[in-house]
Amino acid sequence: MMLMNMEFPLDREIMTTVRLATGGICSLAGFGLDASEDCKVCITESLLLLLHAGCKRAKLGFFREEGLRIELLGEGGVPSEEKTTEEEISVALLTALVDGLSIESTAGGTRISFAFKDAE
Repeated sequence: MMLMNMEFPLDREIMTTVRLATGGICSLAGFGLDASEDCKVCITESLLLLLHAGCKRAKLGFFREEGLRIELLGEGGVPSEEKTTEEEISVALLTALVDGLSIESTAGGTRISFAFKDAE
């Protein structure tokens, strides 16, 4: 079941608003404070990855499925073969905190999806 879907220009100024919305969604999903904070960190790191890929817009969807599934799609940009240290740290954080991380880059954009299985 879809809880929320949003689309926005991808810039650092809107990231605080997206974090606040994520906190609200986590509350609706029954997440405790720690899981909610982890989710907000993962959204931020995912958006930073999209920014680094040169994406200009983002679509973000939250789905209630045995926890919370999150899908991000960055539009535009060009995937780079070389990853920066900051990108590697973002991927390491995501890998440590989520289930089923998937990052796919094409000439049209970048898709990131992951899940949080345990609502507290």
